Amino acid sequence: MSTKYKATTTDQAYFRTITTVGWIDIFTRLNQKYVITNALKHYQEKKGLEIYAYCLVSSHLHLLCKGTDGFILSDIMRDFKKFTSKQILKTIQGEPESRREWMQDYFQKSCEHIKKEQKYKVWQGGYHAEIVESNWFIKQKIEYIHNNPIKDKIVTLPEDYFFTSPRNYAGLEIVLIDLF
Repeated sequence: MSTKYKATTTDQAYFRTITTVGWIDIFTRLNQKYVITNALKHYQEKKGLEIYAYCLVSSHLHLLCKGTDGFILSDIMRDFKKFTSKQILKTIQGEPESRREWMQDYFQKSCEHIKKEQKYKVWQGGYHAEIVESNWFIKQKIEYIHNNPIKDKIVTLPEDYFFTSPRNYAGLEIVLIDLF
């Protein structure tokens, strides 16, 4: 298996995007956004995730990050996806959600082709991590991440969107994610 786009070291940062199956807009609900931001905070504090920039929009999460303290980013992200999948399903099932049945059916059908026993699939499979190799790359990816809500016409300024790192850089109120 190729390791070209795998985050297999602890000494390099990567640009990473995680996308929901079918690009489902799960993160239009505040409770689902907090599932992700709380998990990111936990993985920062306990699992060696170091975040430099991030943006959570309706169907995906962009990260510029690395694994530290002996934690490998591919392992961190595998565990993050597994944990957040369970939390997302728990939230869908336990809190008011008008799309509950539709999403559960979609998540169930999304894993029918998987050989291992799995009842629901929330995140797309596969893994594509781009290694940070230059200052130009860092600048380009941070601009891309921070301008994602602008591109989607959610806000007019990056720091006006609550679930992205420009707020950290601007010293505004943030959602419990500290940048290094």
